[in-house]
Amino acid sequence: MWLLQSALRNPISVVVIVIAIALCSILALLRMPIDIFPNLNLPVIYVAQPFGGMSPAQMEGYLVYYYEYHFLYITGIESVESKSIQNVGLLKLTFHPGTDMSQAMAQTVGYVDRARAFMPPGTVAPFIMRFDAGSVPVGYLVFSSATKSVAEIQDLALNRVRPLFATLPGVSAPPPFGGAARTIVVSVDPDRLRAYRMAPEEVIQALNSGNTIVPAGNVRTGDLLRLVPINSVVTNIKDLQNLPIRSGAGPTVFLRDVGTIDDASDIITGYAEVNGRRTVYIPVTKRADASTLSVVNAVKANLPQFQNVVPSDIKIDYEFDQSSYVRNSLVSVVREGLLGAVLTGLVVLVFLRDWRSAVIVVTTIPFALLTAVVALWGAGQTVNIMTLGGLALAVGILVDESTVVMENIHNHLGQGRGRALAVLEASKEVQIPRLLAMLCILAVFVPSFFMTGVSRALFVPLSLAVGLAMGASYLLSSSLVPVLSTGSGKRRVASQAVARKIRQGLASIGWDALARALGIRGGCPSCPGSSRPLSGPRGFPARFFRTAAVSVPRADWDPGRDHGTAYARRAPLDSRGCRPGKCQRHPELRRCASSELSDQHHLSLDEWPA
Repeated sequence: MWLLQSALRNPISVVVIVIAIALCSILALLRMPIDIFPNLNLPVIYVAQPFGGMSPAQMEGYLVYYYEYHFLYITGIESVESKSIQNVGLLKLTFHPGTDMSQAMAQTVGYVDRARAFMPPGTVAPFIMRFDAGSVPVGYLVFSSATKSVAEIQDLALNRVRPLFATLPGVSAPPPFGGAARTIVVSVDPDRLRAYRMAPEEVIQALNSGNTIVPAGNVRTGDLLRLVPINSVVTNIKDLQNLPIRSGAGPTVFLRDVGTIDDASDIITGYAEVNGRRTVYIPVTKRADASTLSVVNAVKANLPQFQNVVPSDIKIDYEFDQSSYVRNSLVSVVREGLLGAVLTGLVVLVFLRDWRSAVIVVTTIPFALLTAVVALWGAGQTVNIMTLGGLALAVGILVDESTVVMENIHNHLGQGRGRALAVLEASKEVQIPRLLAMLCILAVFVPSFFMTGVSRALFVPLSLAVGLAMGASYLLSSSLVPVLSTGSGKRRVASQAVARKIRQGLASIGWDALARALGIRGGCPSCPGSSRPLSGPRGFPARFFRTAAVSVPRADWDPGRDHGTAYARRAPLDSRGCRPGKCQRHPELRRCASSELSDQHHLSLDEWPA
């Protein structure tokens, strides 16, 4: 009740607040992350341990077992799942809902370092990563060239493009895929090894000792401190062939005697093709908290910069753009909202036969949605298919609040009450029923807040979108709708004059029926104060509800006397639809065949409009 009274007392403030929220929604849409899914915040961490040459049984016994043993000390751990395959051990750590994943990640890294102390020498550090449905590729940077080899493209993509690509906001930079990494390959002939009675480990030991990375030293010569490098690393790969494998008694065996050395690539385990040609690509993977549209737009904007750091015969394209799904979702919600607003306006126009009421009802739909967007931004939500689906679902419910208010206002106006009093009484009558109806609908979405895990992450944004949109619709129907309904009555005189002229023009050419069908109705042209349409309450024909009406100047208003009801009896109408009766106090005025008494006859002296 206080909201309604405050809105009617301060109509300008209500309009300013609504416009301010609409403008704030633009800022919210620009700053809210836009993605396909909401932030699921899955409590899962993956650990991938590589070790070349290990069989699945060896990976399980020598590496994975120690990880499983130590990970059970992590706070909040729910389960540890492992899978051992050749050369790789995979572990999935699942935590209880509500666990602080930042603390869990820190503890996982600490126990990984502790477990590695029990593993075989040469064990490299594992890959530790969090998994989230939002951390998915949203496109691919594809490299293609008609002259360069795949190895050259791979090297350029890894060392020139990837450093620039990794600096983009919201982007994680995985290594290029499709090419083979540059590798120095030593091929040993088994027959020659057997002839020299040597084992492959001797070749490995010779390579490690003959190509050692040793830090440089310093030598002071007078006042100078000179840098003294040590030539323990070969500058030419072919020089490794001169490394001695076995020396001492007998002839020295060099590496060139048992094998060859090539500057080649590693064994290919996967490749990529575009239009039948081998190529290299970098997956554009966004972070879980980043916006899909922002990441895609940033990558596309930096494509010329990526192209400048590679030779001109290499072309870089952005392919498999996944942001189109998000854009289509946004367009779909806007289209459904506009369609719902138009259809709602048509239904209100058909039943109430008042275009002003239809415009007022339709106006509340976009303002309610924009208010919900601002509230979602404040709640830390993102624009995704769940929040958009909730807003689209709420469009069909938003019109109920304002439609009920407008219909009740028309009902009170049909009973002969003044507009201001009709708006106040009609809004008061339906305020509590509308609140109860809204709460009954919102009660359906309350259980989503008691869910856990992925279900909660998916359905809470949808419930918030529906609830905030409906709450905004209720507030607007209790404030903006009464303000607009009251203000529209003050402009009826001017608009009715236009309607009279249109009606007279159509009647002069015999199209009076068309004017009635289109709802273009006007009062008596000789009664300038008449502002009521030629129709009865609830849309019934005017001939069933003929009552007299007259406009009285404010200076001559007598609150104790009703100028209209004294002559509200049936009387024959002249050719222009006017009654021949005269007002007792204003005999110079003629009365119009209006469907209802003028607003002035039912307003107290304090409510008399300016």
